[in-house]
Amino acid sequence: MKPVRVILINEAKEAYQKLNFIVGKQIELGKEHTEEMQLLKSIKQKIEFIKLNPFYGDNIKKDMIPKEYNVSNLLRVELSQFWRMLYTIKGDQVEIICFILDIIDHPTYDKKFGYRKK
Repeated sequence: MKPVRVILINEAKEAYQKLNFIVGKQIELGKEHTEEMQLLKSIKQKIEFIKLNPFYGDNIKKDMIPKEYNVSNLLRVELSQFWRMLYTIKGDQVEIICFILDIIDHPTYDKKFGYRKK
């Protein structure tokens, strides 16, 4: 089996760094079990799952992939508090790379994919 790398890019990298900063401040203040801490833990856990199985996420149908991502495959992972993590898989003869493209809340996810609440 080929080695798997997971790389956060663009909006996902920014969201992760911002969340990590917030959690760091919360830890300094002695807070425990905040929503941000749960979300960060969830992201880290799912990244480990993806390293073990690059196809861990739910496959998004090609005609549903937002053009802004400019990818031929997109997978979705559900995080805590109804957040979503979106990634694409690239591979060659040596390794598989999973690029985390976005970490978004549920309303943003619904809007991006054209879902509406009834």
